[in-house]
Amino acid sequence: MTDPRTSPQQPAPFHWRTVRWCLRRELRRTCRWHLANRTLYDEDGGTMRWLRQDRDRFLETLDRVVEEMREIAGLHALPNSGSRLMVELAVYTLAADAALRRHGVGTDCAHSVVADIGWDLYSRMLRLSSLPARVVSRNPGRRLRWTIRTLLVFPFRPVGAPGYETRVFREGDDLQTHFTHCPPQSFARKVATRRADPELLEAFRQSWCLYDWPGADIIAGDGRRGHYRRPRTLSAGDPVCDMCWRARGARPSARSGDTHDQAEALK
Repeated sequence: MTDPRTSPQQPAPFHWRTVRWCLRRELRRTCRWHLANRTLYDEDGGTMRWLRQDRDRFLETLDRVVEEMREIAGLHALPNSGSRLMVELAVYTLAADAALRRHGVGTDCAHSVVADIGWDLYSRMLRLSSLPARVVSRNPGRRLRWTIRTLLVFPFRPVGAPGYETRVFREGDDLQTHFTHCPPQSFARKVATRRADPELLEAFRQSWCLYDWPGADIIAGDGRRGHYRRPRTLSAGDPVCDMCWRARGARPSARSGDTHDQAEALK
């Protein structure tokens, strides 16, 4: 039997250390910027602004919590590099939420800060990955289909659990991706249980699980909203994330269905 620690599917140790170093560097830079430029709230509603020494202490705690959560993540058991990369990002997301609360930031505020930091990184990733499609085509449906299919090669390649598992099909100009297994969501649920901290799963739901609504609009790039719909989500206990990437969006004034979907995702 092949040892998973030496599996040919696993990145070489030097390669993976390089990836981690790059991620850590960019995440720390983004955390510093956000924490230097926003008001924070404690559980009683009191306000505070963190100075440099406060941010440095938070980052020290973040590094410790990341190492603790990696022990739970079991990255070596994941079947491909895309799954490992996304779980590594989820580790940082939940570690940041836990570290903020450990330093006196209120739960709701911590969730909001983490969601904003994550969106900063995710939106830049989407703009880069969708750039070829946006340059080649002005059709929002093609932009969405081409970009999502590219992302289904890396990092969301559906190789089956414990990696990503999804059914991909078209309905007219819309692309459907119905995920039945998501490694970052599985990790978030696992770490919330292990640490007896349900707010970790809630932090995941309020960040990762809400990014695709504006993300789809970035990819489509036609000035409209409503290019995404997802009635159900794994993090809410549903059996599937039934994502629909819609070729035709709506004007900003006609987004009630969009808002309803996002509200349902947080129930």
